[in-house]
Amino acid sequence: MVDLSGHLAKHMAAHILAMNLFAPVLAYLWHRTRREAPPLPFGVAAATGLQLAVLWAWHVPAAFASASTQPLIGAAMHLSLFLTALLFWRAVLHAASVSPWRSIAALLVTGKLFCLLGVLLVFSPRPLYEPMGHPSSTSVGSLLADQQAAGLLMLIFCPLTYVLGGILIVRRWIIVDEQNASRLFERLRP
Repeated sequence: MVDLSGHLAKHMAAHILAMNLFAPVLAYLWHRTRREAPPLPFGVAAATGLQLAVLWAWHVPAAFASASTQPLIGAAMHLSLFLTALLFWRAVLHAASVSPWRSIAALLVTGKLFCLLGVLLVFSPRPLYEPMGHPSSTSVGSLLADQQAAGLLMLIFCPLTYVLGGILIVRRWIIVDEQNASRLFERLRP
């Protein structure tokens, strides 16, 4: 049984909720209620690159250690991860209505690189991060178990979000194509 009570696992659960639940839901609500919203100043490729750069930068052990020990840096970590995820999902939804294949590609790339980070956490032979909380009372074995639990959370929940997003985009794409084909056939009828 996986123990999800460690500091790193709880920390990762908070990131997953922010980036893979709250950000896509807020982006979807924004997209549904703001049909005439101004276009994003960047494309889905730029949003994907930004989100991945921020995610991987914060998971460099030195950056993660700073965020874990200094509350202001920790808040910046959480906020930047959430905001880049929100921008990513807004860009994905915008691109889905213009060029669905770009959204699918962005979801695929992002999902794979999120999974890669999860794999690194699960299969690393040693803890990658310093202990969060009370360093002196934490054994190497418990740090590794906590890191593995955090990685498993990423491997389980992150792909679900991206696969579900991809399915919904492809579903909409098929429906729109069927409607367009139907209209075309109606016009061609004598």
